[in-house]
Amino acid sequence: MKKIVFLLGLLTTSLFAQTTDSLFYEANDLYKNGAFEDAIKKYEAILEKDLVSAELYYNLGNSYYKLNKVGPTIYYYEKALKIDPTNADVKNNLIFAKRLALDNIEEVPKTVFQKINSNFLQKLTFNEWAVVSVVLSFVAVLLFFLFYFANATTKKRLFFTCSMLSFLALIFTLVITYQQYQFFNKNKEAIIFAEETVIRNAPTVNSEEVFTLHEGTKVMVLDALDNWKKIKIADGKLGWIISDELKIID
Repeated sequence: MKKIVFLLGLLTTSLFAQTTDSLFYEANDLYKNGAFEDAIKKYEAILEKDLVSAELYYNLGNSYYKLNKVGPTIYYYEKALKIDPTNADVKNNLIFAKRLALDNIEEVPKTVFQKINSNFLQKLTFNEWAVVSVVLSFVAVLLFFLFYFANATTKKRLFFTCSMLSFLALIFTLVITYQQYQFFNKNKEAIIFAEETVIRNAPTVNSEEVFTLHEGTKVMVLDALDNWKKIKIADGKLGWIISDELKIID
């Protein structure tokens, strides 16, 4: 009976994969033929199955770009880069897409730590840093056991030094993992989807208008209250926006 269930599971998985592949190829054909809206529907049908990939997001971005929809274009390119940060095609297309955005916001100069964080530490997600920490913990324990059971003084000194360095590296990576986790939870990137939206100084429709943003602008979401999101833009300005007018990059 178990074998039958297992075989049925494999058959279901196989049929599901074939259906998904079929949708993807159909969407690609529609894109090649200029039917971009129909292609988007096919790609989004795949998303509804919770099947995501850099290629899927990239193709969605390309489809929206052809329709001159700046917000969704940038949004899906950014999501593709979250999965595959080194993808040169996505990076190049994102540069062109950002030129369509109306807002030209000067970024606040970064501190040395912020540069290190964005250029190096954030190259890995907090989950990947956690994996590094686990590996280092095993290495540190192994080196300590080698030190403990070694007979020669030279080997003992070598294994002890290496184990201490591994423990220090472990502590360092644990700190980085925690910081990246905190940063991820407190600072979520999002893309403005509204063609034009007013940013207010409080989460109410009667509050003062502080500035205006347009479709495609990237913001940081810092807080949420009811149907409002508190955001920060690249030049450091803060304000509140209606939640429906942006989409968070997961």
